[in-house]
Amino acid sequence: MEKIVLEAVKRNVIGKQVKALRRAGKVPAVIYGSDVESLPITLDSRETTKTLNKVSGSTILTISVEGVEHATLVREIQQDYIKGTLLHVDFLAVSMKEKLRTHVSLSLVGDAPVLEEFSAMIMSGLDQIEVECLPNDLPSVIEVDISVLAELGQSIHVKDIPAIPNVEFLTDPEELVAVASAIKEEKATAEEELEGAEGIEPEVIEQGKKDEEDLQED
Repeated sequence: MEKIVLEAVKRNVIGKQVKALRRAGKVPAVIYGSDVESLPITLDSRETTKTLNKVSGSTILTISVEGVEHATLVREIQQDYIKGTLLHVDFLAVSMKEKLRTHVSLSLVGDAPVLEEFSAMIMSGLDQIEVECLPNDLPSVIEVDISVLAELGQSIHVKDIPAIPNVEFLTDPEELVAVASAIKEEKATAEEELEGAEGIEPEVIEQGKKDEEDLQED
C-alpha cells in the first residue's frame, strides 16, 4: 500500500480567526479518535486539495504533525461549493494494529456482452460496501467485473464479488450491486410517446436553491 503523507502543524487559532488562515492558503483541520485526544492542525490548502482529489474515503492518509505521524481516514470535508476551496477537514485516527470497520467504494469495470446483444443498460445498486480489516489491507476501491452480464435480468450481488485476502465483507450478501435492464428500450418508448402527444407542452418547474447556511467556524 502506497504511503501518502500530508505535512501539518499544530493549530492554536480557532473560531473566526481561522478565516485568516484560509486567506493565507491554509486549511484548518482536526485529528480525532477513540484513543486520541482531539488535535487541531493546519494543512497547506493546495497540497491537501491535490491529495484529496486523488484518494478515496477508504485510503489511509498519514498526517505528519511536526514529525509525529498519525494514520488516518478522511471522515468529513467542508467545502465552499461556489469557490471550490476547502474550509475544514476531519480526520479519524486509526491504529495500524487493530481492525477497523469502514465503507469502500465499488467501481464497475469491464464490458458487459448484454450491452451489445440487447437494448440494455447496466443499472447500479450499491456504490459502496462495509468491510472489516487491518488498515494495511484496506482497499481504496473494490472493482466489480460486469463482463459476466450476458443476458437481460442477470445481476451481481455482494456475494458475487470475489473475496479479497484479509478483508471481510459486512454488507448483506444479497444486496444488489448491478443488474442488466431493458430500461433503455422502455425509456425510448416513453420519449416517443411524449413526442407524439400533440398540443401538450411540458411544464417545467424550477425549484429555487435554498440559501446555504453559514458554516460554523471551528
